[in-house]
Amino acid sequence: MMLTEDIELPDGLPVAHIKSLSSIAISDLHLGYEGMMARNGVLSPKINLLRIKKTVAKALNATGADRVIVDGDIKNDFSNVEVEEFNELYDFITYVKGTGADLVLIKGNHDNFVERYGKPFDLKIYRQEAAFGDYLFFHGEEMPSASFKVKTLVMGHEHPAIGVYNKSDRKEKLKCFLYGKYMRYNLLVLPAMNYFSTGTEVNMEPKGNLLAPIFKKLDVDSMRAIAIGYGATEDFGKVGKLRNLA
Repeated sequence: MMLTEDIELPDGLPVAHIKSLSSIAISDLHLGYEGMMARNGVLSPKINLLRIKKTVAKALNATGADRVIVDGDIKNDFSNVEVEEFNELYDFITYVKGTGADLVLIKGNHDNFVERYGKPFDLKIYRQEAAFGDYLFFHGEEMPSASFKVKTLVMGHEHPAIGVYNKSDRKEKLKCFLYGKYMRYNLLVLPAMNYFSTGTEVNMEPKGNLLAPIFKKLDVDSMRAIAIGYGATEDFGKVGKLRNLA
């Protein structure tokens, strides 16, 4: 679906296509996640990276974009550097490079060693935020800089989702984009790419429990929730309306 004249949300994918930048934007990969779960005694199939690569391939093929922008939390562990993270990040970088697309990495609060890959792979790596054209991409655990002359902010970090009830009165959780206004800017919040991260139900969670500091300064209920699931992308309207129906 077309969110704006310049922003496309490919059906069923947690990906934003910025046409003027010939770029797809993704966030919160949390590579190495299954290794962390195994160390905590929970065995999970190693499918996160596989699903991410398939999603990137679908998005690049569908849009014709030639750049991938990862908007933070590329790896999973906050402070340590685990072997799974080294291996999976190497795999992800070589995969994207192999498609012929350029790759931009914006570090989030989990990404304590990512810059080591910059020189060997000739990558553009930024701390927390980077501006391209009319867009500022920032991860989200910090407020964005006000010094950039842009029109739209794009962030991750929050892992947004909505809780909805089906015809059988059974609750389902769907990952979603959030889209609205912050001061003079448009604001787009990306869902998590991580397969295992189902997200925070923004229409059911108290507003004060949301993680990103920018949500302390705006009315999340006025934002539109665009959900993804079952191969489709659907605008569910404003969060406040969904909160009243929950």
